[in-house]
Formats: sequence, structure tokens, C-alpha cells
Amino acid sequence: MMRHFLRDDDLTPDEQREVLELALRLKADRFAARPLEGPRAVAVLLDKPTLRTQLSFAVGIAELGGYPMLVDGKLAQIGVRESISDTAKVIGRQVAAVVWRTYDQSRIDEMAAHAGVPVVNALTDQFHPCQVLADLLTIAEHVGGADGVGGLPGRTLAYLGDGSNNMAHSYLLGGATAGLHVRIATPAQRMPLPHVVARAEEIAAVTGGSVLVTESVNEAVAGADAVATDTWVSMGDETSTDKAEALFSAFRLDAAVLAQAAPDAVVLHCLPAYRGMEVTADVLDGPQSVVFDEAENRLHAQKALLTWLLERS
Repeated sequence: MMRHFLRDDDLTPDEQREVLELALRLKADRFAARPLEGPRAVAVLLDKPTLRTQLSFAVGIAELGGYPMLVDGKLAQIGVRESISDTAKVIGRQVAAVVWRTYDQSRIDEMAAHAGVPVVNALTDQFHPCQVLADLLTIAEHVGGADGVGGLPGRTLAYLGDGSNNMAHSYLLGGATAGLHVRIATPAQRMPLPHVVARAEEIAAVTGGSVLVTESVNEAVAGADAVATDTWVSMGDETSTDKAEALFSAFRLDAAVLAQAAPDAVVLHCLPAYRGMEVTADVLDGPQSVVFDEAENRLHAQKALLTWLLERS
């Protein structure tokens, strides 16, 4: 059966743990897995601006023994000059896997339906599952204790900001899959999609985690082991900076907010960050911030994910 990673709940709790444990092994020995030896190519399609996605997948595919075939989405115009289904059939005959950073989730779903090889969501408007795998890996390293990945269940992750964006949705699904207590603090105008919340609650009921969506920053952050935020204006969002400030200023992650979390809580941000907006400079650059470990862990988590998918497809 062909396996894809299109959204966080495409992995069961046991499968997610397998991927994260493999990521830890590959971080310790970066050339321990070579499933793309040959080299076999992986198509990395980039429709949106990128730094970490392009860098981590290109390096990771090379370290797995493969060739990262970077495709400029603006040049390819997938779904414009040629249908997604036709494009998928062309690409899938030539590569071992497809990685796509694109817009609506329906685009990557259609790619997966026709490619005939594993397809990985490198970001859509609705989900950012590879980032959350990296975030879970980072939490496990810093607050999982001696148990590492096994220390994730029962930990609390608080997210502050736009509850309707891809990071909030992926924290809900990916965090619940890991057995975390996921708390989303967001204004009423930016609540997560109800069906995503419902799915996260369904997963949490099995894993022992929980889901809380609230308008209260204090309720979300109290005693949290990890506190995350994201830019207030996502790519493609037409909200002005002034409107974002008015809407989200009460959800800014600053020292007073962080002080309500656990004393050893870590600070997460998928980057790029805007100091003074969603997070203050003293917090982002402070001793509890692990954002550059988090950025590096995109590499290790994605290498593990690709290895895992290729072994099972």
C-alpha cells in the first residue's frame, strides 16, 4: 500500500513514534540510512517562498543518498498550464517520492491520488506536518528527559496566535497523536477549523492527550512544557500589519507570558519570526528558546519520514 504524509494524522501514534525515534538515530549518525542510494531522485516542488523547507529537504535527500530535484512552482505552474493529475503521472514515473510546498490542501491530495509514489506535505494553507514532526522531536530532546520520545505523552504544548492557520491545525493533530495536552489560545475571529478540532479530540481520546481551544492566554500557558507561536500574518493572508496588531496583540509571547509556563519550558517558533510582533526579542533570543534546534530538526525529522515512507511503499 502506498503511504503518504499529507497531514499529521496520516501517521498513527505508534508510527509517529517510530519516525521520531528514527529521527533521533539519524541525528546521531547522519548517514545511517541510505534508502535513496543510486542516486534516486526526489521531486521537491516549491510554490511558496522558502528557506528551511528547501534547505532541509535538499540536504536531507542528499544525505539519504538521493538527488533533490528542485522545481520552481511559478515556472512549472502546476494546475495552471497542466492539470495536477497529469503532472503527477509524469513526475511519479521518474522519482522515488514527491515533496510539495503549495497552497490549498486539495492540491496535494490530488497529487497523491495520481503520483504512484509517496507524497509529502511540505506545507499547505491548512497543515504544516513536517514542521510539527520537527517540533515534537525538539520537545522530546529538551523536556522528554531520559525517555526522549517516550517522554512526550502527558506533556503540555501551548500555542498562541492565529488558531486558524496551518501551524495551529498541525499542532492539534500532531500533538494529540503524540499524547500531548494541546492548548490553542486565539481570538474568537481566528478559531481552528471545527473538523480539525474534532479529529484532534478523537485522537486524544485514544492517546491520553487532550485538546483545549481558548481565548485566554493564561489558561493556555499555565504550567506548559512548551510554548509556541507563529507569525500573525501567514503567506497569502491579506491581513494588514495594523489589523494583525489589533487582533493578536493580547496573544504576544513575552517574558510575563512565558513566566506562567513550567520553569523549564521551551519556546518554539517555526520561523521566520518578527521580533516585537508575535514574540519579543528577549524571549526569542533568550535561554528558553530552542528555535534553531527546531529549525535543524526539520532535517532529521524529514530524513526519518522519507526513510519510513519509502520502506513501506
